[in-house]
Amino acid sequence: MTQSAPTLDVSIPTDLDSARAKLVYVYLAAAGDATLNDLCTELAVTKGTMLSIIGTLRTRGYLERRDGRYELA
Repeated sequence: MTQSAPTLDVSIPTDLDSARAKLVYVYLAAAGDATLNDLCTELAVTKGTMLSIIGTLRTRGYLERRDGRYELA
């Protein structure tokens, strides 16, 4: 008998236009939290680009930083 992978029911905010911002949002929904380096490595995005994405998500109230880790608000 094969087991199916668990599904993740995530509602992506409609005001996120960037595919990368959506990717970060979904990644954090699944992972719970991550450091900047984790996000860059796992999603193959440069640090500068990731900082821009994080800034957008934080400004819109979707992301928080706690103890050096990012998580959904």
